Amino acid sequence: MKPVVLVTRKLPDAVEDRLRRDYQPRLNPDDRLYSSDELIAGAAGAAAIVPCHTERLSAEVITRLPDSIRIIANFSVGFDHVDLEAAKGRGIVVTNTPEVLSDATAELTILLMLGAARRASEGERLVRTRQWRDWSPSFMVGTQVTGKRLGIVGLGRVGRVTARRARGFDMEIHYHDLHRLPPIQEEGAVFHPTPEDLLPHCDFLAFHCVATPQTRKMLNAERIALLPDGAIVVNASRGTVIDDEALIAALKSGKVAAAGLDVYNNEPDIHPGYRELPNTFLMPHIGSATRETRDAMGYRALDNLDAFFAGRKPADRVA
Repeated sequence: MKPVVLVTRKLPDAVEDRLRRDYQPRLNPDDRLYSSDELIAGAAGAAAIVPCHTERLSAEVITRLPDSIRIIANFSVGFDHVDLEAAKGRGIVVTNTPEVLSDATAELTILLMLGAARRASEGERLVRTRQWRDWSPSFMVGTQVTGKRLGIVGLGRVGRVTARRARGFDMEIHYHDLHRLPPIQEEGAVFHPTPEDLLPHCDFLAFHCVATPQTRKMLNAERIALLPDGAIVVNASRGTVIDDEALIAALKSGKVAAAGLDVYNNEPDIHPGYRELPNTFLMPHIGSATRETRDAMGYRALDNLDAFFAGRKPADRVA
C-alpha cells in the first residue's frame, strides 16, 4: 500500500508525476492556500505532508494533526514556518531542501543589487508610462556596482555563491557569520566577528542568514547608522531580519540609497512604505523561481520521503 501524502500547493508537473508513481498524493491543482483547519482535515489518514513556507505549522496546528502523520517534508530550504519542538514532541520527522536553491537565489540577489543600484524600477516605470522624454548627464544617475565592497550576513551555501558571482564585478567581499569559515570556503572574503564590525565596510549589504530569534530585526536603526552613507541593502533570506520602520526611515533620509527586497515581514501584506518609495526594487519572493530549481526542490523533498518510508534517515532531516 503506497503511503498517502498531502501536498499543500501546486508543485511542478514532473514532481507531481513522481508523486503519483510512488505515493497516493492528495494534490492541490488549483494552488489554493489552505487554512489551518483545511490542512488538518486534508491530513486525515495521510502519512506525510509536503508543505511550502506559505503554510504555518505552528505548535497548535501540529498538536491537532492526525496521529497518522509521520513526516513533514518541506518544499523549501527554510523551516521556520514549522514548530520543530512541537514536531519532535509528536515524533514527527521534519526535512527541508537545502543546496539546490543556491544558484537561483544568488542570481536573484545579484538582480536585487543591480536593480536597486541602477534604479531599475524607476526607469522601467518611466518607459512604460511614456514619461521618458530625453537624455541628459544628470538623468537617472545611480550607483555603480563594480569595484564596491559587498558585506554578506551569512556566508553559507547561498552566501558563498553570491560572493562568487559578485567577484565578477570585482567586488571586495566582507562577511559576518557565527564562526569564521575555513580559508578554502572564504575564498579571500574578510571575516567580521559581529554585525557592528561588518557594517562600516558595506557599500552593499546582503542578507543570507536563517530566521532565528537572534536574527530577528538584525538590521535596526542603530546598525543602519553604522553603514556608509548611501549604502544599498538587499535581502533574499527572510523578511524578519529587517526592522521595516528603520529601513524605510533610512531610505527616506538617504542614509540608505536604495533597497532590493525579495522577502518581507508579513508577506504578501508587506509594509506599504516600501511601495511608496521610488528607491526600492521589489520582487515577490521568487528567489528559487526557476524551472530547474523548483524541480530540484521537489525531487529533494521526495528523496527525503523515499528514504523515510524505506526505513533510512532522510538526508535533510532538521527535526
